Amino acid sequence: MYGLSRKVGAALARLALCAAILPGAAQAAYPDRPVRVIVPFAAGGGADIVARLVFKGVGEQLGKAFIIDNRGGAGGIVGADAVAKAEPDGYTLLLGQSGPNAINPSVFSKLPYDARKDFAPITQLTRYPYVIAVKKQLPVDNLKALIDLAKRKPGTLTVSTAGQGSSAHLAIELFMRQAGISINPVPYKGAGPALLDVVSGVVDMTFGDAASASKQAQAGNVKALAVTGARRSPLLPDVPTVAEAGVPGYEASAWHGVLAPRGTPAPIVHTLQQAIAKVLADPALRARLAQDGIETVGSSPEEFNRALLAEIDKWHQVVVDAHIKLE
Repeated sequence: MYGLSRKVGAALARLALCAAILPGAAQAAYPDRPVRVIVPFAAGGGADIVARLVFKGVGEQLGKAFIIDNRGGAGGIVGADAVAKAEPDGYTLLLGQSGPNAINPSVFSKLPYDARKDFAPITQLTRYPYVIAVKKQLPVDNLKALIDLAKRKPGTLTVSTAGQGSSAHLAIELFMRQAGISINPVPYKGAGPALLDVVSGVVDMTFGDAASASKQAQAGNVKALAVTGARRSPLLPDVPTVAEAGVPGYEASAWHGVLAPRGTPAPIVHTLQQAIAKVLADPALRARLAQDGIETVGSSPEEFNRALLAEIDKWHQVVVDAHIKLE
Protein backbone atom coordinates (compact mmCIF):
# COMPACT_ATOMS: atom_id res chain seq x y z
CA MET A 1 0.00 0.00 0.00
CA TYR A 2 2.80 2.36 0.88
CA GLY A 3 4.45 1.81 -2.54
CA LEU A 4 1.13 2.39 -4.30
CA SER A 5 0.59 5.62 -2.39
CA ARG A 6 4.03 6.83 -3.40
CA LYS A 7 3.28 6.09 -7.07
CA VAL A 8 -0.06 7.88 -6.90
CA GLY A 9 1.54 10.85 -5.17
CA ALA A 10 4.28 11.06 -7.80
CA ALA A 11 1.71 10.90 -10.59
CA LEU A 12 -0.35 13.69 -9.04
CA ALA A 13 2.78 15.80 -8.65
CA ARG A 14 3.59 15.33 -12.34
CA LEU A 15 0.04 16.34 -13.30
CA ALA A 16 0.26 19.45 -11.14
CA LEU A 17 3.57 20.36 -12.74
CA CYS A 18 2.10 19.94 -16.23
CA ALA A 19 -0.88 22.08 -15.28
CA ALA A 20 1.48 24.82 -14.14
CA ILE A 21 3.66 24.63 -17.24
CA LEU A 22 1.04 24.30 -19.99
CA PRO A 23 -0.58 27.75 -19.64
CA GLY A 24 2.82 29.40 -19.84
CA ALA A 25 3.70 27.29 -22.87
CA ALA A 26 0.45 28.27 -24.58
CA GLN A 27 1.09 31.95 -23.91
CA ALA A 28 4.70 31.65 -25.05
CA ALA A 29 3.44 30.26 -28.37
CA TYR A 30 1.52 33.46 -29.19
CA PRO A 31 0.89 34.09 -31.98
CA ASP A 32 0.39 30.66 -33.51
CA ARG A 33 -1.77 31.90 -36.41
CA PRO A 34 -2.34 35.16 -38.33
CA VAL A 35 -3.54 38.19 -36.38
CA ARG A 36 -6.20 40.56 -37.72
CA VAL A 37 -5.66 44.30 -37.26
CA ILE A 38 -8.83 46.30 -37.82
CA VAL A 39 -8.29 49.81 -39.17
CA PRO A 40 -11.57 51.71 -38.73
CA PHE A 41 -10.99 53.81 -41.85
CA ALA A 42 -10.71 53.25 -45.59
CA ALA A 43 -7.56 51.92 -47.24
CA GLY A 44 -5.01 54.50 -48.34
CA GLY A 45 -5.54 57.00 -45.51
CA GLY A 46 -3.09 57.95 -42.79
CA ALA A 47 -4.24 55.31 -40.30
CA ASP A 48 -4.01 52.60 -42.96
CA ILE A 49 -0.49 53.63 -43.94
CA VAL A 50 0.69 53.63 -40.31
CA ALA A 51 -0.90 50.24 -39.66
CA ARG A 52 0.72 48.61 -42.69
CA LEU A 53 4.16 50.02 -41.96
CA VAL A 54 4.11 49.06 -38.28
CA PHE A 55 2.51 45.63 -38.52
CA LYS A 56 4.69 44.50 -41.38
CA GLY A 57 7.55 44.85 -38.91
CA VAL A 58 5.59 43.26 -36.06
CA GLY A 59 4.86 40.24 -38.25
CA GLU A 60 8.56 39.89 -38.97
CA GLN A 61 9.33 40.13 -35.24
CA LEU A 62 6.79 37.51 -34.18
CA GLY A 63 6.87 35.20 -37.19
CA LYS A 64 3.18 35.40 -38.15
CA ALA A 65 1.20 37.57 -40.55
CA PHE A 66 -0.64 40.60 -39.19
CA ILE A 67 -3.45 41.16 -41.67
CA ILE A 68 -4.88 44.66 -42.12
CA ASP A 69 -8.68 44.68 -42.23
CA ASN A 70 -10.12 48.06 -43.26
CA ARG A 71 -13.57 48.61 -41.76
CA GLY A 72 -14.49 52.22 -42.30
CA GLY A 73 -17.81 53.75 -41.39
CA ALA A 74 -19.49 56.12 -38.94
CA GLY A 75 -16.34 58.01 -38.01
CA GLY A 76 -14.48 54.86 -36.98
CA ILE A 77 -17.31 53.46 -34.85
CA VAL A 78 -17.89 50.35 -37.00
CA GLY A 79 -14.30 49.13 -36.77
CA ALA A 80 -13.83 50.02 -33.12
CA ASP A 81 -17.03 48.22 -32.17
CA ALA A 82 -15.92 45.08 -34.02
CA VAL A 83 -12.79 44.94 -31.86
CA ALA A 84 -14.65 45.73 -28.65
CA LYS A 85 -16.87 42.70 -29.26
CA ALA A 86 -14.11 40.34 -30.46
CA GLU A 87 -12.67 37.46 -28.45
CA PRO A 88 -9.95 38.75 -26.09
CA ASP A 89 -7.38 36.26 -27.37
CA GLY A 90 -4.88 38.57 -29.05
CA TYR A 91 -5.97 37.69 -32.58
CA THR A 92 -8.08 40.81 -33.19
CA LEU A 93 -6.49 44.22 -32.64
CA LEU A 94 -7.54 47.81 -33.27
CA LEU A 95 -5.50 50.53 -34.90
CA GLY A 96 -6.93 53.18 -32.61
CA GLN A 97 -7.06 56.89 -33.29
CA SER A 98 -8.10 60.09 -31.54
CA GLY A 99 -11.53 60.12 -33.17
CA PRO A 100 -12.96 56.67 -32.38
CA ASN A 101 -11.21 56.32 -29.02
CA ALA A 102 -11.06 59.80 -27.47
CA ILE A 103 -13.51 62.11 -29.27
CA ASN A 104 -16.46 59.95 -30.33
CA PRO A 105 -17.45 59.16 -26.71
CA SER A 106 -18.39 62.82 -26.28
CA VAL A 107 -19.44 63.78 -29.81
CA PHE A 108 -21.94 60.97 -30.37
CA SER A 109 -25.03 60.75 -28.21
CA LYS A 110 -24.76 56.96 -28.13
CA LEU A 111 -21.94 54.53 -28.87
CA PRO A 112 -22.11 50.71 -29.07
CA TYR A 113 -18.88 50.47 -27.04
CA ASP A 114 -17.42 52.07 -23.92
CA ALA A 115 -14.16 53.76 -24.92
CA ARG A 116 -12.94 53.75 -21.32
CA LYS A 117 -13.70 50.13 -20.45
CA ASP A 118 -14.02 47.94 -23.55
CA PHE A 119 -10.39 48.00 -24.71
CA ALA A 120 -6.99 46.92 -23.42
CA PRO A 121 -4.49 49.63 -24.43
CA ILE A 122 -1.22 48.19 -25.73
CA THR A 123 0.86 51.15 -26.89
CA GLN A 124 0.63 54.59 -28.44
CA LEU A 125 2.28 54.53 -31.86
CA THR A 126 2.35 58.12 -33.04
CA ARG A 127 1.27 61.70 -32.59
CA TYR A 128 0.87 64.34 -35.26
CA PRO A 129 -0.04 68.03 -35.07
CA TYR A 130 -2.03 70.24 -37.38
CA VAL A 131 -0.79 73.31 -39.21
CA ILE A 132 -2.81 76.53 -39.09
CA ALA A 133 -2.75 77.57 -42.74
CA VAL A 134 -4.47 80.70 -44.07
CA LYS A 135 -5.20 81.80 -47.61
CA LYS A 136 -2.48 83.98 -49.09
CA GLN A 137 -4.91 86.87 -49.60
CA LEU A 138 -5.62 87.17 -45.86
CA PRO A 139 -3.79 90.25 -44.51
CA VAL A 140 -1.96 88.43 -41.70
CA ASP A 141 1.55 86.99 -41.53
CA ASN A 142 1.61 85.54 -38.01
CA LEU A 143 -0.73 84.04 -35.47
CA LYS A 144 -0.99 87.16 -33.33
CA ALA A 145 -2.17 89.14 -36.35
CA LEU A 146 -4.76 86.45 -37.11
CA ILE A 147 -6.08 86.56 -33.54
CA ASP A 148 -6.21 90.36 -33.63
CA LEU A 149 -8.15 90.26 -36.92
CA ALA A 150 -10.60 87.71 -35.52
CA LYS A 151 -11.16 89.91 -32.46
CA ARG A 152 -11.78 92.99 -34.60
CA LYS A 153 -14.21 91.09 -36.83
CA PRO A 154 -15.78 88.38 -34.64
CA GLY A 155 -17.65 85.65 -36.48
CA THR A 156 -16.61 86.78 -39.97
CA LEU A 157 -13.58 84.56 -40.67
CA THR A 158 -14.15 81.01 -41.91
CA VAL A 159 -12.16 77.87 -41.15
CA SER A 160 -12.58 74.61 -43.06
CA THR A 161 -12.62 71.35 -41.11
CA ALA A 162 -12.17 67.72 -42.11
CA GLY A 163 -15.71 67.09 -40.85
CA GLN A 164 -18.04 67.94 -38.02
CA GLY A 165 -16.68 66.47 -34.79
CA SER A 166 -13.34 65.46 -36.34
CA SER A 167 -10.03 65.76 -34.49
CA ALA A 168 -9.16 68.87 -36.50
CA HIS A 169 -12.56 70.43 -35.77
CA LEU A 170 -12.05 70.01 -32.03
CA ALA A 171 -8.52 71.41 -32.30
CA ILE A 172 -10.10 74.50 -33.88
CA GLU A 173 -12.72 74.78 -31.13
CA LEU A 174 -10.02 74.50 -28.46
CA PHE A 175 -7.99 77.19 -30.22
CA MET A 176 -10.95 79.57 -30.37
CA ARG A 177 -11.70 79.03 -26.69
CA GLN A 178 -8.12 79.60 -25.52
CA ALA A 179 -7.48 82.52 -27.88
CA GLY A 180 -10.79 84.18 -27.02
CA ILE A 181 -12.01 84.47 -30.60
CA SER A 182 -14.93 83.35 -32.76
CA ILE A 183 -14.41 81.86 -36.24
CA ASN A 184 -17.02 80.04 -38.33
CA PRO A 185 -16.18 76.33 -38.90
CA VAL A 186 -17.15 74.99 -42.34
CA PRO A 187 -17.26 71.15 -42.45
CA TYR A 188 -15.86 69.31 -45.47
CA LYS A 189 -15.71 65.63 -46.37
CA GLY A 190 -12.06 65.16 -45.56
CA ALA A 191 -8.88 67.15 -45.00
CA GLY A 192 -7.94 67.27 -48.69
CA PRO A 193 -10.96 69.29 -49.88
CA ALA A 194 -10.74 71.44 -46.74
CA LEU A 195 -7.19 72.50 -47.62
CA LEU A 196 -7.87 72.96 -51.33
CA ASP A 197 -10.58 75.52 -50.64
CA VAL A 198 -8.07 77.54 -48.63
CA VAL A 199 -5.68 77.39 -51.57
CA SER A 200 -8.44 78.62 -53.88
CA GLY A 201 -9.48 81.32 -51.41
CA VAL A 202 -13.00 80.02 -50.80
CA VAL A 203 -12.42 79.86 -47.03
CA ASP A 204 -9.96 81.84 -44.93
CA MET A 205 -8.07 79.12 -43.12
CA THR A 206 -7.82 75.48 -42.06
CA PHE A 207 -6.10 73.20 -39.57
CA GLY A 208 -4.41 70.86 -42.05
CA ASP A 209 -2.12 67.87 -41.75
CA ALA A 210 1.54 68.86 -41.71
CA ALA A 211 2.54 66.97 -44.86
CA SER A 212 -0.09 68.55 -47.13
CA ALA A 213 -0.08 72.01 -45.54
CA SER A 214 3.71 72.28 -45.63
CA LYS A 215 3.79 71.50 -49.35
CA GLN A 216 1.18 74.15 -50.08
CA ALA A 217 3.01 76.66 -47.87
CA GLN A 218 6.36 75.99 -49.53
CA ALA A 219 4.70 76.43 -52.93
CA GLY A 220 3.38 79.82 -51.82
CA ASN A 221 -0.27 78.78 -52.05
CA VAL A 222 -1.04 79.32 -48.34
CA LYS A 223 0.64 80.90 -45.34
CA ALA A 224 1.55 78.58 -42.45
CA LEU A 225 1.19 80.53 -39.21
CA ALA A 226 1.59 77.94 -36.44
CA VAL A 227 1.78 74.26 -35.54
CA THR A 228 -0.70 72.90 -32.99
CA GLY A 229 1.61 70.38 -31.32
CA ALA A 230 3.92 70.73 -28.33
CA ARG A 231 6.96 70.92 -30.62
CA ARG A 232 7.68 72.46 -34.00
CA SER A 233 7.28 70.22 -37.03
CA PRO A 234 10.47 69.12 -38.83
CA LEU A 235 8.57 69.84 -42.04
CA LEU A 236 8.19 73.51 -41.02
CA PRO A 237 11.06 74.21 -38.61
CA ASP A 238 10.65 77.99 -38.85
CA VAL A 239 6.94 77.92 -38.01
CA PRO A 240 6.27 78.34 -34.27
CA THR A 241 3.89 76.30 -32.17
CA VAL A 242 0.60 77.93 -31.19
CA ALA A 243 1.91 78.22 -27.62
CA GLU A 244 5.07 79.96 -28.82
CA ALA A 245 3.06 82.27 -31.07
CA GLY A 246 0.82 83.70 -28.39
CA VAL A 247 -1.62 81.16 -26.92
CA PRO A 248 0.20 79.74 -23.86
CA GLY A 249 -0.71 76.20 -22.89
CA TYR A 250 -2.37 75.34 -26.19
CA GLU A 251 -1.61 71.88 -27.59
CA ALA A 252 -3.64 69.67 -29.89
CA SER A 253 -2.36 66.59 -31.66
CA ALA A 254 -4.02 63.57 -33.16
CA TRP A 255 -2.53 60.11 -32.60
CA HIS A 256 -2.56 56.42 -33.46
CA GLY A 257 -2.35 53.55 -30.99
CA VAL A 258 -2.92 49.81 -30.70
CA LEU A 259 -5.67 48.35 -28.54
CA ALA A 260 -7.11 44.89 -27.95
CA PRO A 261 -10.46 43.78 -26.54
CA ARG A 262 -10.84 44.11 -22.78
CA GLY A 263 -9.68 40.96 -21.01
CA THR A 264 -6.82 40.16 -23.39
CA PRO A 265 -4.22 38.28 -21.28
CA ALA A 266 -1.42 40.46 -19.93
CA PRO A 267 1.37 38.24 -21.38
CA ILE A 268 -0.09 38.71 -24.88
CA VAL A 269 -0.34 42.47 -24.37
CA HIS A 270 3.30 42.46 -23.21
CA THR A 271 4.44 40.42 -26.23
CA LEU A 272 2.75 42.84 -28.63
CA GLN A 273 4.01 45.95 -26.86
CA GLN A 274 7.60 44.69 -26.89
CA ALA A 275 7.46 43.75 -30.58
CA ILE A 276 5.94 47.10 -31.54
CA ALA A 277 8.58 48.96 -29.50
CA LYS A 278 11.32 47.29 -31.55
CA VAL A 279 9.58 48.26 -34.79
CA LEU A 280 9.13 51.88 -33.69
CA ALA A 281 12.83 52.10 -32.84
CA ASP A 282 13.78 51.41 -36.47
CA PRO A 283 15.34 54.60 -37.93
CA ALA A 284 13.97 53.81 -41.40
CA LEU A 285 10.40 53.61 -40.10
CA ARG A 286 10.78 56.79 -38.09
CA ALA A 287 12.15 58.61 -41.13
CA ARG A 288 9.32 57.34 -43.33
CA LEU A 289 6.64 58.56 -40.91
CA ALA A 290 8.44 61.86 -40.41
CA GLN A 291 7.97 62.53 -44.12
CA ASP A 292 4.25 62.79 -43.35
CA GLY A 293 4.77 64.95 -40.28
CA ILE A 294 4.15 62.01 -37.94
CA GLU A 295 6.22 61.51 -34.77
CA THR A 296 6.68 57.99 -33.38
CA VAL A 297 5.97 57.60 -29.67
CA GLY A 298 5.95 54.12 -28.15
CA SER A 299 4.66 53.69 -24.61
CA SER A 300 3.81 51.08 -22.03
CA PRO A 301 0.18 49.90 -21.75
CA GLU A 302 -0.13 51.83 -18.49
CA GLU A 303 1.22 55.05 -20.02
CA PHE A 304 -1.08 54.72 -23.02
CA ASN A 305 -4.08 54.09 -20.79
CA ARG A 306 -3.37 57.23 -18.75
CA ALA A 307 -2.89 59.29 -21.91
CA LEU A 308 -6.09 57.92 -23.44
CA LEU A 309 -8.21 58.72 -20.39
CA ALA A 310 -6.72 62.23 -20.25
CA GLU A 311 -7.57 62.74 -23.93
CA ILE A 312 -11.16 61.61 -23.39
CA ASP A 313 -11.55 64.12 -20.55
CA LYS A 314 -9.86 66.94 -22.48
CA TRP A 315 -12.02 66.62 -25.59
CA HIS A 316 -15.19 66.04 -23.60
CA GLN A 317 -14.88 69.53 -22.14
CA VAL A 318 -14.28 71.03 -25.60
CA VAL A 319 -17.34 69.23 -27.00
CA VAL A 320 -19.51 70.45 -24.13
CA ASP A 321 -18.31 74.05 -24.49
CA ALA A 322 -18.83 74.02 -28.28
CA HIS A 323 -22.23 72.26 -28.08
CA ILE A 324 -21.21 69.61 -30.62
CA LYS A 325 -23.47 66.58 -30.89
CA LEU A 326 -23.83 63.96 -33.62
CA GLU A 327 -26.33 61.13 -33.90
